[in-house]
Amino acid sequence: MKRSIITTADGSRTISLDDWNEQYHSKHGAIQEAYHVFIKYGLSACSMDEISILEAGFGTGLNALITLHEAEKRNLRIVYTGVEAFPLTLDEVLNLDYVQALGVPQLKEAYERMHTSKWEEKVSLNPNFLLHKRKMDFREISDKEQYHLIYFDAFGARVQPELWTQEIFQKMFNALKHSGILVTYSAKGSVRRAMEAVGFVVERLPGPPGKREMLRAVKN
Repeated sequence: MKRSIITTADGSRTISLDDWNEQYHSKHGAIQEAYHVFIKYGLSACSMDEISILEAGFGTGLNALITLHEAEKRNLRIVYTGVEAFPLTLDEVLNLDYVQALGVPQLKEAYERMHTSKWEEKVSLNPNFLLHKRKMDFREISDKEQYHLIYFDAFGARVQPELWTQEIFQKMFNALKHSGILVTYSAKGSVRRAMEAVGFVVERLPGPPGKREMLRAVKN
């Protein structure tokens, strides 16, 4: 599928899937969306100093990069598992220039290692951050009570409805520890109902720029 790089409303870049008219991040601001959904309402909602995170949709690594940056600032210990079925090339990732956009030149080497490290191996990017990339489909996830937090960042239900089903959210529910949190940019009613059907307690929260709402789900 043809991919191209576009500039979003906050000046940061993302990748567009032209055949689907779908982007890896919001056209209204890639970095703004990532911080709003996954840091403000995800990472910041976790009260512990050691946090195990699953990202469903590793993609460009932007969410991992900003989480690494926040881990350093907050002195958090992060064990980060990124699941991705179709990895990007290193050239595509570097052309997004997220290190410069975020103003974190000290993380340039770590960001590149995120994408050059081997799949299925655990790699320490620094004392705060252990990365484990897994090349697989979301439907293959079978972890049980492993994570405090899930970043659910699949492509939208319009183009990949099979990734927003009750079956998938049952896998996410099973993967979370008790009181674990899942956050996603989506606010579709069908998504909320699928989450609730497997046992999540779901709340609607203010969405990032360009979206009225988003969802956060808790495993009680």
